[in-house]
Formats: sequence, structure tokens, C-alpha cells
Amino acid sequence: MYYEDENNLYHYSYRKGDGNVVEPVYNTRNYAEEPAEAQQPKRGHGGVKLVALMLACALVGGLVGAGATSAARTAANGGRQVTTIEVSEREAPEVQTVAVTGTKQLTFPELYKANIDSVVSINTTITTNVFNQTVQNAASGSGFIITADGYIVTNYHVIEDANTVKVTLYSGETRDARIIGGDADYDIAVIKIDAAGLKPVTIGDSAKLEIGEDIAAIGNPLGELTFSMSEGIVSCVDRAINVDGTPFNMIQVTAAINPGNSGGPLFNSYGEVVGIVSAKYSSYANTVAEGLGFAIPINDVIAMVEDIMENGRVTNRPYFGITAGTVNQNFARQNGLPVSAGVLVSAVEEGGAAEKAGLCAGDVIVKIGDKEVASLRDLNAVKKSYKAGDTVSVTVNRDGKEVELALTFDAAPAETETAQQPQQQVPQNGNNYYGGGSGGYFDPWDFFNEFFGGGFGGMLPNNDAA
Repeated sequence: MYYEDENNLYHYSYRKGDGNVVEPVYNTRNYAEEPAEAQQPKRGHGGVKLVALMLACALVGGLVGAGATSAARTAANGGRQVTTIEVSEREAPEVQTVAVTGTKQLTFPELYKANIDSVVSINTTITTNVFNQTVQNAASGSGFIITADGYIVTNYHVIEDANTVKVTLYSGETRDARIIGGDADYDIAVIKIDAAGLKPVTIGDSAKLEIGEDIAAIGNPLGELTFSMSEGIVSCVDRAINVDGTPFNMIQVTAAINPGNSGGPLFNSYGEVVGIVSAKYSSYANTVAEGLGFAIPINDVIAMVEDIMENGRVTNRPYFGITAGTVNQNFARQNGLPVSAGVLVSAVEEGGAAEKAGLCAGDVIVKIGDKEVASLRDLNAVKKSYKAGDTVSVTVNRDGKEVELALTFDAAPAETETAQQPQQQVPQNGNNYYGGGSGGYFDPWDFFNEFFGGGFGGMLPNNDAA
């Protein structure tokens, strides 16, 4: 406490009050016991001091009135003025570990405690050779345990090109992991540690997510802040984005997603995993954004995860059996096509799904199911909603007329990767461009068509297998 001695000097000491209350004493002088002459103001300055005292009292009174009379009350105590500070005696609530049943919504503390033992931190090393010098780089990410015997799901880009993979459990134990397999196009991977009796997550249904619903992500942001949880709401349930030319339909959330969070789980309010979060897409186009994160819907990839666990790769990838390319305005104009957007089929594999469905070279695919298709990128994005063996309606423009066909997807050959759109059109004029910020690429065919006035009009746009 502060107190004033006979020399008008202030000192500080500690005093224990009742009920854990600190009692600073600002003035211990008892003016009532001082001689009368000591209380008399000096002549000539009494009015000024009186006014100053009144102003000071008014100021203090105003602060007390506007502040917290209940938190700091003044009372007489043995002739001293004592100010007390109230200290809460509330006990911290005990959070019970509850089971994830899918029927009971959890508080955020309950959600964290129910799932933290199922989340892991992943650290990898990548060895490269630069000018005959060995260079070793490190990378970090997150993942979640999907089976009790040690299978773990993460993003493909977390373990891509890794020479060593180490997994750290919430207990602090670190174990070596081996890569079972993955898929770059869907950005999913499965790794495994030798263990038993681990606690797996509960998989939920991402199709049941509603905009505005509470969600939470647990992971390893910045590679150092292990087992951190961030929370938010669902902003969009089917957000189409493109990253490095790869199309994704993502869950958009307001939860903070940072480097190191990649591969970690996205939980709904019931504590179920509904997505795989990714900082790669949350930093889309190298733009810093607030309250913007993305996650891969678990419904889109869970069958592939099981496929990777069993076969080491995705064996049920849907496959048309065509060679095709994007139609843009420039190509359509110079070749007299009836549509200025879509996917032009340049060849059909004999005996493949497309030939069986009745597709022909020269058809322009404009719709799959109820989804409009304006480019090969769109086609590949729509394909991710299906697997081999699924049947879908394909709408093509053939000689100016729309024809609807029923196509049953084949399984993609093991050596065939999903076709990616090699260029991105500028909608205003249909020309292609190169620009890393937007993921565009230079298309030589359109360059020739544009600058040689149609002399190369018979050439097809860049084509790829699909």
C-alpha cells in the first residue's frame, strides 16, 4: 500500500486484506487531529486552493461515478481512506471428455478435448541437388488419425517429394511415418505410423453443412504453434476456386487458416470431420486476406482416401476416354463453331466411355449433369464429383443442336493423370495470357490465330486426355 510519512514522502508496502482484497491506502494523515493553525490556509491564496480542491473533487467524483463504484468502493477504516479491489472467486469450469456421437452439439472446449488426441503435427525433409550440392529443406503441416492402427490423412502438398516424414502426437511422442499414397489433383494423401490403440476421428457429412454453421480447425499453424484451434462459421459450401490451374470445389470458412494448418481436420459443431483444411488455397493468388479459409469437402475425397489405403493410389478416378481442349471466342470465330465456350472433342478412344455413350469428334461438351462446362478446367472440376462406374448426362452441341447423352465413366488408367486446363482465357476478348498471379498460361495456337489473321484457323486449341 501507499502511505505518507511525517515528511510528506510516499512509500509502498504490501498488506493482506480479508478475502484476498488488496487495500492500497493513499493517505494516512488524520487531519482532524492536527492543530487548528495547521489547518488554516495561508492568507492571499485560500480562494485559489479552495477552487482547485473543488475541481479535483469534482474530477474524482466524475471518474468514480462513470467507472465502477461496485468494483472499487471507498470506506473509512481506522481513520484512513481505503480503496478495495474486488477479486473474482469463480472456479474454472471442468471440461469433460465427451464422445462424438453426431447427435449432440459440442461447445468449443468440448470439441477440442474430444478430438485433440486425433490430430497430429507433420514435419518433412526434402533433399534436392542444386549445382551438385545437396540441399535439405524442411516443411510442416497437419493431419488427422483415421484408423486406430495409424493411418493418417493429410494434404498431398504437405508430403510431396518428402524424403522423411515424422509425425508428432498430442502426447509429445514423435514417430516415423511412411507414405502410403496420394493424389496431386485432389490434394489428398495417406501416411501411416506403426501404432495400435490410437483414437481416430469421426467422419461427418459435408453435404449437411449450412452457411452460418459453427466450425473449428485444429492444426499446426506456422509449423510451431502446435495443436492450436481456430473457430469460425461456414461462409460458402460449394466455392469453386482454381489454384495453380487445378479446379476445386471448396468449403469456405472464416476460421484462421495459416501455413502449417494444411492437412488438418475441419470439424462441424458436432465434432465430426467435414473437411481437410488447406493454407495453400487460403493464400489464394498470393493475396493476404482476413477471415478467409478453405477446406476440401470430406464427401468428395473419403472414397479416394479408402482407395489409397487399399491400393496406394486412386483407382476409381472417372475417365471419359476423349482427347479434348477448351473452346474460346477466338477459336470459335475462326472455325465457325456455333458456341464460343465449351470443350471440343478432337478424338474419342475406341471402346471407351465416350464412344459407348455416342460422343463424336467435333462435339462440343457444354454441360455435365446440371453443371455448365465452359472449359476443360470446368470439365475436370465437375468430374471430381463422380467416380468410375457413375452414370451422368452429357450435353453436347453438335452442328448447332444440343444433344443429351448418357455416359458411364470408366476408371482412369494408372498411367493417366487427370487432364488439367493448360491455359486460361481472358473473358473480355478471348485471348490467352501468361500471368502467375492469376494462374494463366500462354497458348501458342491462339497467339498464331490472333496475330496471323486466321492463317492457322484449322488448328485445334491445346488438347489433353480426359
